Amino acid sequence: MTRGTMLGFWGKDRKEQEPTVSADFQRALMHEVMTTELLRIKALIATTALLAIILGTVYFFAPEAVSRVWHGNLKPEYLYSIILPFILFELWVHGQITRHMQKGRDLPVIRRYLGALIETSMPTVALALHINSMGSVAALGFVTPMTYFIFIILSTLRLDFWLSTFTGAVAAVQLFCMAMFYHPPTGVEAEPSIYYHAARSLIILICGVLAGAVGHQLRRQFEASIKAATARDRITNLFGQHVSPQVVERLMAEGTKTDSDIRRVAVMFVDFRSFTAGARTRTPQEVVDRLDGAFAVLVDILDRHGGIVNKFLGDGFLALFGAPLEAPDPAHRAVAAAREMLEANARVNEATSWPLRIGIGIHLGEVVAGNIGSPRRKEYTVIGDTVNFASRLEALNKDFNSQFLISEAVRDALGEACRDAVSLGEVEVRGYERPMAVWRLA
Repeated sequence: MTRGTMLGFWGKDRKEQEPTVSADFQRALMHEVMTTELLRIKALIATTALLAIILGTVYFFAPEAVSRVWHGNLKPEYLYSIILPFILFELWVHGQITRHMQKGRDLPVIRRYLGALIETSMPTVALALHINSMGSVAALGFVTPMTYFIFIILSTLRLDFWLSTFTGAVAAVQLFCMAMFYHPPTGVEAEPSIYYHAARSLIILICGVLAGAVGHQLRRQFEASIKAATARDRITNLFGQHVSPQVVERLMAEGTKTDSDIRRVAVMFVDFRSFTAGARTRTPQEVVDRLDGAFAVLVDILDRHGGIVNKFLGDGFLALFGAPLEAPDPAHRAVAAAREMLEANARVNEATSWPLRIGIGIHLGEVVAGNIGSPRRKEYTVIGDTVNFASRLEALNKDFNSQFLISEAVRDALGEACRDAVSLGEVEVRGYERPMAVWRLA
């Protein structure tokens, strides 16, 4: 099999890719949702611990003030008997979510709602203790009912509209039920009416709905970001090991056509001469660093001229002009890129102790481009005589001690823009029965 028929990179056909992309998207979204859930739990633990510290500090330094507010009935151990189990519960939930993330599994929906119910019930238990300590009127008008808002605000990090709404509903219903159950007898001074409690519970419910709306919007933004990243990854995997950001944007905007079709493209082969011999006297890290640095310079030039690296081939690569995106003048782009690559490589050689000599071959013609392979595994590639001949052209640089050879098709396409082309005549090319016209460019 010729090198041209083996070029490309592994991908999948469109029917196989869509489920894969969808599965990858769902996994990525699940991971983001669970990550924000962990953040919410950490915020709850930190907030609860801070309240416990404040409570202990006030009780220690101002016990008289605490006694006046709670009518001498407050015992810190009562509140700590709620705070500590709550923190332990949240730590347990945090551990469960972390384990599910490590296994790549999502939390069951019922467990999410059960967790929301348990969490939001904690302020209700604290409120009951306050009512027993300071009376229903004072307790219902004190700070404890406001702690429901902590859970409602942080519920936005669940990124689930219905879970936030459920949190608001649980808080509203429990607060209203507490107010009705501990409703003081008629005629008690400063007794709030049922409408007061109903209105307050309604506001809490509305806050839960609004928190759900915010969480839903955050989720949509996460989904959009993940879809964009998934699309970029798919394009990168589908169209080569290197795709410039500009090309990615065009492919995302115009769509990617992966069905096999006939394209007229300029095929460029690039190879570093005597690289293997130079690598023998250097460490593996030095070899990798030198090759990566050289590729970085050349690929950047290809990006600017609209070329795409279709395949890295050891110490060389195959680049395409005209596929997968159409290009009106692929030969001009390819030759301009090659000239700039030679100049850039010469500048790099002047500043390094390991100079590299480039060999470039460019041919213009029709290729079969698209997803080619078996039903289970396909690759986007270009095959045909154009690819084979471009590879043979590049190899001829060794015979002519040259760096840049083009075919007659490229020479004709360039026209007056290629006055410095030097004809090497009809050259015997391996794999071809008759000699082929070859041109050298400075």
